[in-house]
Amino acid sequence: MKVLILCTGNSCRSQMAHGFLQSFDNRITVCSAGTEASGKLNQKAVEVMKEIGIDISHHTSDQVDTYINDEWDYVITVCGGANENCPAFLGKVKHRLHIGFDDPSHALGSPEFIQSEFIRVRDEIKAGFYTLYEEQIKPQL
Repeated sequence: MKVLILCTGNSCRSQMAHGFLQSFDNRITVCSAGTEASGKLNQKAVEVMKEIGIDISHHTSDQVDTYINDEWDYVITVCGGANENCPAFLGKVKHRLHIGFDDPSHALGSPEFIQSEFIRVRDEIKAGFYTLYEEQIKPQL
């Protein structure tokens, strides 16, 4: 089972989703990429994932073009920008889904509020991807 998770910058939401999905089942090959990949990880995303025992610090922020010619069981966008700007994976994707989440890196306010936004979005990503895993992916493994 091969899953590609797309976001615009591939630094935060797609990286968290990648970490969660990989942690649910090691039989899944998970990659993540960005339509405008930043080339680096958001350190707050790395931090809030580490808090719950998932290390994404070794992930890379890759351009979607890296994966355009590969075959995928699922291509999942996690932000509206990637959903609108995603290149066509014609004939090479069995399932294309959009599961959108707020971008916590755009949160403004006190350090405590920003931290709470990263935690909120992290927990929403975990719930959304666990439901996807249980209902759609796991039955196919």
